[in-house]
Amino acid sequence: MISVIKIGGSLEADPHRRRVLLAEIADGACGRCIVVPGGGTFAALVRAAQAREGFSDAEAHRQALDAMSDAAGIFRGIEPRLVHTLEPWAETATATARVWNPRLLRAGHPDIPETWDVTSDSLALWLAGRVAGKRCVLVKSVDAPSGRDAAALASGGLVDAAFPTFAARYGGPIEIWGPNRRIAVELRDAA
Repeated sequence: MISVIKIGGSLEADPHRRRVLLAEIADGACGRCIVVPGGGTFAALVRAAQAREGFSDAEAHRQALDAMSDAAGIFRGIEPRLVHTLEPWAETATATARVWNPRLLRAGHPDIPETWDVTSDSLALWLAGRVAGKRCVLVKSVDAPSGRDAAALASGGLVDAAFPTFAARYGGPIEIWGPNRRIAVELRDAA
């Protein structure tokens, strides 16, 4: 079974933590994993460009996927033992640690709205469902409050607005790893 671990773009501000986590994943400390990169400053530049230039949310979504693709390359630069993957749901190789490049989603997917409601948080859940992941982990730069369901986390701004819908579709265990603690997301009200 595979774990999907999304490493938030906000960890750019904590490069030591990000480097250590990528090394642990490559060492096999988390078992078989697919790493989903957050867009970080690349995605922030897309938001700023959209506000300035007024292009559509669909175009912004595609550019944010490019931002995640760029971050995937950086992750591989930090930790070369990560195997690059475009379609992990179609691969049969048993590499321990992969980093997902979502470039192929640029063409669109019927299950993924092309808006800012969907960020790398929801895309990690989508991928976890697609690969029948045993769990989906979101690594954040802040600690999440315990005892919260997906809707409460979305309304509090810790995850994106589409997260409750994607959490319900995935239906598996979801964890949020902050700098000081790891919590399980309550699933009781995920729909």
